[in-house]
Amino acid sequence: MILFTSLVGFSQHGLDADITNIESKIIEWRRDFHENPELSNREFKTAEKIAKHLRSLGLEVQTGVAHTGVVGVLKGDHPGKVLALRADIDALPVTERVDLPFKSNLKTTFNGVETGVMHACGHDTHTSILMGVAEILSKNKDKINGSIKFIFQPAEEGAPEGEEGGAKLMIKEGVLENPKVDAIFGLHIGAGRNVGTIAYRSGGMMAAAQRFEINITGKQSHGSTPWTGIDPIMASVKIIDGLQTLVSREMPLTRQAVVLSIGKITSGVRNNIIPESAQIIGTLRTLDYDMQAQINKRMKEMVPAIAAAYRAKATIDIAEGAAITYNHIDLTAQMVPSLEKSAGKDKVFVIDAITGAEDFSFYQLEVPGLFFFLGGKPIDTPVAEAAPHHTPDFYIDESGMLLGVKTFIQLSLDYLNN
Repeated sequence: MILFTSLVGFSQHGLDADITNIESKIIEWRRDFHENPELSNREFKTAEKIAKHLRSLGLEVQTGVAHTGVVGVLKGDHPGKVLALRADIDALPVTERVDLPFKSNLKTTFNGVETGVMHACGHDTHTSILMGVAEILSKNKDKINGSIKFIFQPAEEGAPEGEEGGAKLMIKEGVLENPKVDAIFGLHIGAGRNVGTIAYRSGGMMAAAQRFEINITGKQSHGSTPWTGIDPIMASVKIIDGLQTLVSREMPLTRQAVVLSIGKITSGVRNNIIPESAQIIGTLRTLDYDMQAQINKRMKEMVPAIAAAYRAKATIDIAEGAAITYNHIDLTAQMVPSLEKSAGKDKVFVIDAITGAEDFSFYQLEVPGLFFFLGGKPIDTPVAEAAPHHTPDFYIDESGMLLGVKTFIQLSLDYLNN
């Protein structure tokens, strides 16, 4: 168990006892969610369990938001602002390898591929933490000036093809209204950060993400006579090479980082046929919107031009993903002391921006928001040996979850009561 100092600024006895006593519950909830994961926009049983818990606390509960989202509203005993706390609830198409008593053995088909389903990004811990926060605060309404909206969001990892989902759809369906939200807080557990620690950054902390798809058309021919066709694979190779030069030669990388990665190439059916077409799918991560616009423009210019140089044709489509996760400057400055009260000043760290992305960013486009990282790595595990997120060996030390509960509570009470 992580030891922490008393909740500062409030009647300690009840709150501290409530926080300590909630640990076994949040671990039990987390293990159940972990063993029974559900993919984006399909979190039916997860949502049912969340809603049942929130109703048992006497909260006003709304279900079916953005397909499977759940929202609970807790009204304090005193008037004041409205604060939102958000947790994501979806799992990933990853086959778990970690040998746990509550390991996920669920199998499914995702995009035509047989795969397991796993909470390989810690959303099971986020959900359980927020359920615990809701339970504790519901017992302490007399300490709350205003209201707290608990947002359990589906599809943070992205809606299935052809569907809407995630934070964007929740906002579209009015999650920040009725009552109107003044500020929002969110957290993400980290498999590479020591338990007992918190990390944050003011301003841009996580990158905007875009998905791009390039389709190249050539002319099919026999592999023995390539001069009778137009090779889309050769054009693809040159396009990929050219795209990387946009990062290394055209981006002012001393201003902000840019990452362009190719995740999928599809073409051909056998060794001796030059195919008619090829497809390239990738991701672009940027921390500056001007740089994003510049590289988008150059991608649209470069891709068809390179294809034409090899007698092929190519189209490119760039789809928007998450926005830049931008921690509101004034709100962050206001709440840093609360982070330090929760974890201890020596356990709160300012970090460099990272090129991962989060759809929490969409809430921050609408209202001031603060997003932070919660340590989830066992202290005795070297960082180099900690499995990354979205991998079969992803592992979270459950003893780090209690600090998440405490931090959300400290942030909430400090924000609403000051």
